Amino acid sequence: MESHLEAEDVAQEFVTFLNQGTPPDIQAKAARYVLGLTGSEPGRSLLAAQKGLLQALAKLLEAPPGAAAGAVGDAWRALVNLCAEPGIHGSLLAALPGLPVQLLTWALAPNWPWAGEAAAALANLSRESGPVRELLEEGGLESTSDEANQEPSLARLVTALTTPGYNPHAPLHYLASVLSNLSQLPGARAFLLDPNRCLIQRLLPLIHCPDSAVRRMGVVGTLRNCCFEHRSHEWLLGPQVELLTFLLMPLAGPEEFSEDEMDRLPVDLQYLPPDKEREPDPDIRKMLIEAIMLLTATAPGRKLVKDQGAYLVLRELHSWEHDPNVQLACEKLIQVLIGDEPEAGMDNLLEVSVPPDVEQRLQQLDQQEQQQLQQEREEAVQTPSRLDGLGPS
Repeated sequence: MESHLEAEDVAQEFVTFLNQGTPPDIQAKAARYVLGLTGSEPGRSLLAAQKGLLQALAKLLEAPPGAAAGAVGDAWRALVNLCAEPGIHGSLLAALPGLPVQLLTWALAPNWPWAGEAAAALANLSRESGPVRELLEEGGLESTSDEANQEPSLARLVTALTTPGYNPHAPLHYLASVLSNLSQLPGARAFLLDPNRCLIQRLLPLIHCPDSAVRRMGVVGTLRNCCFEHRSHEWLLGPQVELLTFLLMPLAGPEEFSEDEMDRLPVDLQYLPPDKEREPDPDIRKMLIEAIMLLTATAPGRKLVKDQGAYLVLRELHSWEHDPNVQLACEKLIQVLIGDEPEAGMDNLLEVSVPPDVEQRLQQLDQQEQQQLQQEREEAVQTPSRLDGLGPS
């Protein structure tokens, strides 16, 4: 108890050290001390209870470029760590009201040197529903946020992600994570899926971004969330977007197909070079498969996915795949593609009502599957089997 009280007293003293006007060397040491505290859960919890210190830290974030760079950088990194702790989001937002919107403003400022850290902090903070809703309602995401910028903030976010050199001073990979978190809300998905805005089409090339797995994962997560909107499936799969080709490309390898099979694939997936590599991150591969699975939820979607040769790419992926969780997701999708059509009244699987007892049983079966996969992984590494015995119906 005494050590805890002493730590609180020290934290309160550091409010003075962080204030503007403090000698730069002392300010830098204070910021480094605060950053050290954010490296542990007890330290983050302690800081969350110090409203004055959090406000002093926020003031330091606003320092003009070039001023006390070391202290400001540590202050930003401390904020990123604080935002990574969901349990203290309430205290953090109580001390710093409007923080999500302010972080978005900084992240989208083209020349702000700490825009990358602002994006990372916002990516952590926006995992929770409260900050996401605040961004949607107060951040001007779906409407013009200020007179100087005639583009809504959500569109500006896409612009920042898709424009090379948008901010020459900071990488903005974590904006993709922010976009993925925002796309959990129906309003954000409706905005992104507006055919007149062409936002989805601008995101598609980033599926293959070689510079950052964070950016690829955020974009794929956004697209997967958008695939929950079944009314947009035919548009997404049609010639205006051609989403399936972009989802299948990272899953495709250098395998050769027969002429008949090759003709069934989209043109961009035909005759891939012998050095073609698949997406290296298994979590991203799984998300790509999940997005395609969502596109098969309706009868028109299933037909379009089948007609574009998705089974062929997934068959070869399953033969190559070494991650059990991705293998399982791949097998489930293949079964949908080669299986019989659902019975009458179940044409749209996203709208099927599942009784609570059945849902609970399905969750138990999923847990058993995961436990079995984990056990198999621990016992031995086995060569994945091909699905050559299966064929499209």
